[in-house]
Amino acid sequence: MEKKYSKKEYFKIILVLGALCTISPFSIDMYLPGFPEMAVALNTPISNIQLSLTAYLVGIAIGQLFYGPLLDKYGRKKPLYAGLAIYILASIGCAMSQSVENLIFMRFLQAIGGCAGMVSAQAIVRDIFPVEKIAQAMSLLVLVIAVSPMIAPTLGGFVTAAYDWHWVFIILAALTAIIWIATVIVLPAGALPDKEVSLKPKKVWKSYIKVLQNRQFLVYMLAGGIAGAAPFAYIASSADVFMNIYGLTEHQFGWLFAILAFAMIGSTQLNHILLRKYTSQQIINFSLHYQSITALCLILGVYFNIFNLYSLIGTMFIFLTAHGLNGPNTTALAMAPFSKNAGSASAMLGSMRMAIGSIVTAIVSLFHASSAFPMAAGMAICAFGGFIILKTDQHIPGTISRKQKSEAFAS
Repeated sequence: MEKKYSKKEYFKIILVLGALCTISPFSIDMYLPGFPEMAVALNTPISNIQLSLTAYLVGIAIGQLFYGPLLDKYGRKKPLYAGLAIYILASIGCAMSQSVENLIFMRFLQAIGGCAGMVSAQAIVRDIFPVEKIAQAMSLLVLVIAVSPMIAPTLGGFVTAAYDWHWVFIILAALTAIIWIATVIVLPAGALPDKEVSLKPKKVWKSYIKVLQNRQFLVYMLAGGIAGAAPFAYIASSADVFMNIYGLTEHQFGWLFAILAFAMIGSTQLNHILLRKYTSQQIINFSLHYQSITALCLILGVYFNIFNLYSLIGTMFIFLTAHGLNGPNTTALAMAPFSKNAGSASAMLGSMRMAIGSIVTAIVSLFHASSAFPMAAGMAICAFGGFIILKTDQHIPGTISRKQKSEAFAS
């Protein structure tokens, strides 16, 4: 399947693959500035609007597990087209929602369709590029995904302020329709359908169970997944905290979200430099230590009402820098043992992280209060949880070979 592409072809393919990967990040972040307006329009508490975010994360967690076998059996494009169609229809359904219950259901369907983009993009990269190009292509996709949280809320803030929240979902549907057209025109087919692949639940789940039986995978999946769920506690509560409590406008909230997203993006880039001198486990140990200390400062500062707006933002910025260090290294160490079943391991890793994130957003929503404490407590508990899990098992390997790194990034 490997083929040499010109620079122009390579650029177009990466651009479209990157666009597919941004569907879910935009869907998560772009409508956040509209939370207060949506709560008023649908005559419901903002905590119920937050549950629509939980529904999306649950949809991603479930969808990833199903698309893997479908992409193998039917080829890359047919399941992708079906997913994009579901996403577009569900986005229109979100825009037309007259009740929060309907919004939550449509957000779940939107996620089932939207996650096809990311799963398919990663599979196509593995199909069409030679081994030495895979890591480079994946890095570009990761960068695109990382930049999305900086753009999406800012754009969403402008759309909500200029029009209303309905237009956020209409724009998402329109952008996805354009991406669909570009996918048909630009993207190669990737791997051919494999009729021997079984969709029988027993065989599919057997491969996932085998992955979960690997202790190194389980420890780093849980440590990274729980610590990595902290930003979901922040995302679920941020609109209410900063717009309703601190009085920021939609525009101001969009810019604030971009600033805090930069904390994660900047530390992700720093991680590349640190890996030249330190092992992944050394970096994780350091980042979880300082994240836990910062989490303690965050929760005490909020509880005793010490923070003003700027000190709260500053503490959260420091806290979120650890996310950019935890995520890549726990992923690499979790994936390192797999030369086989890498696809199942990748799907399980992504699914479990989204599942943990959805649980965190649901809990934070249930403890909704007119303060920043539920947000701070959720972030702190996630940091402490990841730290404790990592410390309970010190016998897990802390280094990975060059071969394992290649396999981890490729999968």
